[in-house]
Amino acid sequence: MKAWQFTGTGKPLELNEVEEPHAGPGEVVVDVKASGVCHSDVTTLDDPGWMALFQHGLPRTMGHESAGVISEVGEGMDHWTVGDRVGLAPVMSDGDALGYGKWDGGFAPKLRATDDNLVALPDEVPFDLGAMATDAGLTAYHAIMAVGGATEGMKVGVIGLGGLGYIGARSAALSGAKVYGAEVNPKTRELKDEIGLVDVAESIDAFKDEGLELIVDYAGFGTTTSAAIEALAEYGTLVQVGMGRLESTINTYPIIINQLTIKGSKSGTKDDLAGIYELMRSGQLTPPMNHITQADIPDAIDKLRAGGVIGRFIAMYD
Repeated sequence: MKAWQFTGTGKPLELNEVEEPHAGPGEVVVDVKASGVCHSDVTTLDDPGWMALFQHGLPRTMGHESAGVISEVGEGMDHWTVGDRVGLAPVMSDGDALGYGKWDGGFAPKLRATDDNLVALPDEVPFDLGAMATDAGLTAYHAIMAVGGATEGMKVGVIGLGGLGYIGARSAALSGAKVYGAEVNPKTRELKDEIGLVDVAESIDAFKDEGLELIVDYAGFGTTTSAAIEALAEYGTLVQVGMGRLESTINTYPIIINQLTIKGSKSGTKDDLAGIYELMRSGQLTPPMNHITQADIPDAIDKLRAGGVIGRFIAMYD
């Protein structure tokens, strides 16, 4: 089978012929039906800081946002059956992840997975939404609901309304929070009412007088992080998710004077993914997406690198 593989920083993905996987003990094989392309795929290719995640050697098949159907069940996995529809939470219990470390990801037609990953995908949720939820969904939901603690009536700022930010902002709005969005793409700002935002602007500092109790930065481009710190109300919390840049220069004065809290959030849990699937099953969460083929994955990465994309790129497999 053909797989798009990472071979090193600054190099394009390579389409290589690889052996089809088989399920070992405690594993299943999933036939990938949909796999999302994430901005972290861009930074993995471009930023040498990400090489630390590839301690088990290269090449590695990328793709950490997938859904599909179980086609093979290994020893000790009888609680799953061939034909089960599943989404794949990307992070393993030991901190490794699909598409990184020693685990190949969904930029190929098949992959191995374990109970760390597998979440039943409701029949009402199509594979494209099921794939989007596995990273953009559970990461966004976990950051704003579990780590950030968004609740009814809370004033919340969301930076970046792309794949993650759209889902995070929508989830908070559905919980009854008053959500303010920041997004550099004017076309994406037009989704204000669809998401359920109180207001939207190009930068979060437009809302520094609104008393924002929580800001979640899904962009993480350095300047977005520093702007969030300046915009938070006293005793406010910043949750940092986005990794567009791995460094930021910040003003420590408001952190001290306003007694702010800064938290990091990485991925999420299988419970978060199940929660997102319930929202999607209800029809209240339908983020925009762009269907592509496996062959289009490198082009999608180039488009994400250039910016201005609305919606998630989802590679669909036959």
